[in-house]
Amino acid sequence: MKIAVIGTGYVGLVTGTCFAECGNEVTCIDKDARKIEMLKEGQLPIYEPGLLELVQRNCREGRLLFTTDMPAGVEPAQVVFIAVGTPQSADGSADLSTVWAVADALAATVKGPKIVVVKSTVPVGTNRGVLERIAARNQHPIDVASNPEFLKEGAAIEDCMKPDRVVVGVRRPEVAEVLRELYAPFLRTERPFLVMSPESAEMTKYVANAMLATKISFINEMANLCEPLGADINDVRRGIGHDGRIGFQFLFPGAGYGGSCFPKDIRALLCMSKALSTPSHLMDAVDRVNEAQKQVLVRKVREHYGDALKNKTLAVWGLAFKPRTDDIREAPALVFIDAMLESGAKLRVHDPEAMPNVKAIYGDKLVYCDRPYGALEGAHGLVIVTEWQEFRNPDFEVMRRLLHESVIFDGRNLYDPKTPASFGFIYHSIGRKAAMGE
Repeated sequence: MKIAVIGTGYVGLVTGTCFAECGNEVTCIDKDARKIEMLKEGQLPIYEPGLLELVQRNCREGRLLFTTDMPAGVEPAQVVFIAVGTPQSADGSADLSTVWAVADALAATVKGPKIVVVKSTVPVGTNRGVLERIAARNQHPIDVASNPEFLKEGAAIEDCMKPDRVVVGVRRPEVAEVLRELYAPFLRTERPFLVMSPESAEMTKYVANAMLATKISFINEMANLCEPLGADINDVRRGIGHDGRIGFQFLFPGAGYGGSCFPKDIRALLCMSKALSTPSHLMDAVDRVNEAQKQVLVRKVREHYGDALKNKTLAVWGLAFKPRTDDIREAPALVFIDAMLESGAKLRVHDPEAMPNVKAIYGDKLVYCDRPYGALEGAHGLVIVTEWQEFRNPDFEVMRRLLHESVIFDGRNLYDPKTPASFGFIYHSIGRKAAMGE
């Protein structure tokens, strides 16, 4: 099948590449000429495990092309995906300006029947708006479908090629059949292909993210109760997670969620609720709990050091909002960095992938270290914000020798408190009593 994907951001690039990997002819389109040149040269503008190899192979074999020329890229395509960004506006709503611009451009350039598929995360009713804008300026038979994405950064290739389910919102069953054929290679293990209205498909994306964000804020709020009560949130998590009605996924306490999806989508839901005069008390609480949770490490550090904090140097492990990505959008680490710089502390930071993005914001305000242990040299304590796999089994004896003071603030509960304490560390974590080394 011939496919065009408009937008080479995270979703568009992963989706287009995975379709090409299944034998389709895919043209990815973007107005950013620098990004397109990078991709043509076999370089990626983002970090995602496994993606570089797939892009290079499919480009080499001629199935994946990149261009800034939308009319040329769209003309041969049977299916055109819109996968552009919908960032948060100042009022919290989704900014649809790029979606509308793409719809207008398609209306001006499409010269025959097309299926246009909105892959971007958009408020309910956007699909109909795209259809109306195109139909007002173009007389060709054009269908507009919705196909929300459910990709997790760090595992996007697996999620795309082995999805839990594929959701499509269509107005005609014939459109659903075309999309079913396109997705067939990804659904060979009998994963469901769910057909519904475009409005239901648009809402499904928001509701899925709202549910997952709610679980995170819930376990974080329970962790904050456990700590002063002397309970261990990890024990509590195990105690409830084995209940089949609850499960373990997204029930890990930490320093709050970030990224390009959960914060933005929760606030977009709140804006939709406000526009309908239908209060969303739960989503409002989820957002407020999460923003407060990003301050938990700040509070623990300030309580530990007091006024001496302004003379301290801290090592920070983990800057990305989650492991296996370089994405720092809404990252808890940025909240922590801002608070520490305001307090006068110095910071030595390390992240396997996200340091260039952080350096673009903070410049020489931070010391950037290529290795985790390098960040510890001369520091008075370690703060762990992101749970990269390489942080899980460190040499505590080496850490103790490198640090001026043996203290760890673990925002992701990576360690059994007894382990760092046995090496003499004071160990602060989330939802558990502080462990004191001898």
